[in-house]
Amino acid sequence: MSAPTLPSFLNMYRELIAAPSVSCLEPQWDISNRQVIELLGLWLSSLGFKVEIQELERQQGKFNLLASIGPEPEQVAGQAQASGLLLAGHTDTVPWDEGRWTRNPFTLTEADNRLYGLGSADMKGFFAFVIEAIRDLDFSKMKKPLRILATADEETSMAGARELHRFPNLKPEFAVIGEPTNMVPVRMHKGHTTDCVRITGRSGHSSNPAMGLNAISVMHETLGYLKQLEQDLQNKFHQPAFAVPYPTLNFGHIHGGDAANRICACCELHMDMRPLPGMRIETLHEMLAAHLAPIHQLYPGALEIHAMHEPIPGYECPADAALVKMAEEISGNTAEPANYCTEAPFVDALGCETIVMGPGSIRQAHQPDEFITLAEVTPAQQQIRQLVNKICF
Repeated sequence: MSAPTLPSFLNMYRELIAAPSVSCLEPQWDISNRQVIELLGLWLSSLGFKVEIQELERQQGKFNLLASIGPEPEQVAGQAQASGLLLAGHTDTVPWDEGRWTRNPFTLTEADNRLYGLGSADMKGFFAFVIEAIRDLDFSKMKKPLRILATADEETSMAGARELHRFPNLKPEFAVIGEPTNMVPVRMHKGHTTDCVRITGRSGHSSNPAMGLNAISVMHETLGYLKQLEQDLQNKFHQPAFAVPYPTLNFGHIHGGDAANRICACCELHMDMRPLPGMRIETLHEMLAAHLAPIHQLYPGALEIHAMHEPIPGYECPADAALVKMAEEISGNTAEPANYCTEAPFVDALGCETIVMGPGSIRQAHQPDEFITLAEVTPAQQQIRQLVNKICF
């Protein structure tokens, strides 16, 4: 039964976009997601959901929300049995580039048959889709529980997804993460690691290079060994389902030195690697260490490597899984892999069949003037409602 206090779909969308929830490793950009969580808690409570909000242990001022409705799962030997559906998403956005946005990123703007705003596709808007899809359902007829999960800091450390164990008895049978896939089911994706490679040399006057150790020169040698690692990853690992069928390595940022006439004393490289599903993160680290061993031998104490965030593993849901088949039938799309990374490995670790599927296009993620099209609104809402009906009623 619809609650009179629940805003319309567009008003929910508008309020979500208007609530800044940027997560960023740079403190001057980072913003709490409390406002978004409180909005979702208010709206879901008005529908009859039991709402639990937890401040993260590893990130003060950031919050996860779990809302539940329907029959409690059965208990066997004191343990909750897997039951029902979890609809999950993150409440944070990336920072915005003021110089490239032509609209206010925190004002939902309807134009050109689109809805513009930061988080409209990636992915605060998903929660408005979900609430609109279920608002008129008769929850008294539910046979299995429905849960809605809203997490913090997916865009940086995935801190929220790493604390799902703190919700007792969170044991869904099926889980859908609403990242923007144009409602195409995604059943597997690669993992992600980000490492800082730092070379520490010895400064000195450039008129006598032998008096110092030039960190840029050592980094040049290091890059050669890393290019060998990149090729080794391509040769040793292969998963043909992916458009890029091997683990990748990317040099994303490099900086060193402070003056042309000074021997560079420090050079730093930030790089990421994306392992295939099923690959051990430890395998990447072992290969990285092995390829850079010559640098340690040539320049003792000069090379340091440290992770810039906790690694994210790859994940895979079998092609013949019940949820995959159900999502393919409802959406009319064959399940696909994705090269990007989501919270799916952490949700999947709950023991449920997990896919990624939501409205909007991944091409809009992290882009200025981010949008979803109005044409996809009604079909996506209908497909979400069908999924809830099939699993929970």
